[in-house]
Amino acid sequence: MATLDGVTEPLRMPPSDQAIVYVQAVRPFQTSTTVKVISVIAAILTGGYMLPWAIAAVRDLRSHVGVGMVNLLLGWTIVFWIVALIMSLRRKRPDEA
Repeated sequence: MATLDGVTEPLRMPPSDQAIVYVQAVRPFQTSTTVKVISVIAAILTGGYMLPWAIAAVRDLRSHVGVGMVNLLLGWTIVFWIVALIMSLRRKRPDEA
């Protein structure tokens, strides 16, 4: 049986079956608490300009860095701020749940 430490262990099978099956547990993606706190503070200090990045970080999206870059570099065009907001509000993929 596999553990959450990423260590794979053989799954024990009856002696009649000679195959060894390895199972590996995968931890769901999680953004660090520090990144979450910094993103929320940045959103407050910038009057909501960095809000899409804060939303993506708090929701533990793998793409929170991409959302932050789009927001920081292109968000001033309003259109890309809305794009970043949509990116941060999208549905989570199964590997992020």
